[in-house]
Amino acid sequence: MTTLPHTYRMEEIVTRRPLFHRLDIASVIVFRALHLGDMLCAVPALRALRASLPKARITLIGLPWARQFARRFQHYIDDFVPFPGHPLLPEQKVRHEELTPFYTSLCGRRATLALQMHGNGAASNEIVSGFGARVMAGYCAGKAVATERTILYPFPEVGAEPDRLLRLVERLGAGPAGDHLEFPLAPEDRQELEASGIAAGLEAGNYICVHPGARRRDKHWPPQRFAEVADRLAAEFGVGVVLTGSAEEAELAGAVAAHMQARAVNAAAPLSIGAMAALMKNARLLICNDTGVSHIAAGLRLKSVVIFSRADIARWAPLDRDKHRCIWDPDAQRSAAVLQHARALLAETDPVQQRRAGIWPYW
Repeated sequence: MTTLPHTYRMEEIVTRRPLFHRLDIASVIVFRALHLGDMLCAVPALRALRASLPKARITLIGLPWARQFARRFQHYIDDFVPFPGHPLLPEQKVRHEELTPFYTSLCGRRATLALQMHGNGAASNEIVSGFGARVMAGYCAGKAVATERTILYPFPEVGAEPDRLLRLVERLGAGPAGDHLEFPLAPEDRQELEASGIAAGLEAGNYICVHPGARRRDKHWPPQRFAEVADRLAAEFGVGVVLTGSAEEAELAGAVAAHMQARAVNAAAPLSIGAMAALMKNARLLICNDTGVSHIAAGLRLKSVVIFSRADIARWAPLDRDKHRCIWDPDAQRSAAVLQHARALLAETDPVQQRRAGIWPYW
């Protein structure tokens, strides 16, 4: 097995063979303990990782919910371990009684590589350094670090999230595998949707989905704005309107329906993420806040209009600017712009013509 030098300067990384080409990597632990949209943004990097290390055992460390993410992407991920939390990471409460067995178990695996894919590493690098891997790699908040066991690159200040993560594994030696998102559907997703009865009577390709919720309430576009846009599109294009969301968002979806003149199907129900994606798969368009479903739409190749009000639009907007239109509207004053781009997507207007007509760019 080729070994790393004891110490080397960061500039040498540029001229040396990449890590993946210098080290026999039998196992990789990937740390990314975040929610749905953030996890989907990591898919291109995970795809490149698997393509470059086809024989390595890849384990994902994530929030407990992400077990279903690992199962959906089992062609890239071999194993999943739930993260018990850390005081500096706000995504979940710390389960203190699980910390010692968690780190003991990971150290016992003696992984070849621990890959930090959770932000700029300000808190997460300390976490990942405790996994007991032979080598740790990832991003850091300050200057680059290069030691016998650690390779950290400065966190990119600009760029879309999928590209930032993809750039990391490419610098380590991963080959090109595409920057597109994915959301594979399983037979049980479609079976669950059919059993729910929600899609009964819906004609594939003749309805739009409106998703008024988001994990953070300060990202919510007002229900009356969603209703206004949905009514106009229903009248102009003859499409049905399906209001999507979790069971906890049924009241919010109901508020949108109450403001509408057209009939809408309230599909905010106790469906799994997969069943909701199966519902969206047959839609013509999604209109939503900046939240995880916008990345599901990108993975499904479903056209979308995404309303931003808080997050960094350049970082979290879908990469395909033709299929996915992102509108910056923190004051909820740009329903006309949302409607304009929704019309263009439903009418399948040539993007070149839209630019000439002044619809482009749209942020």
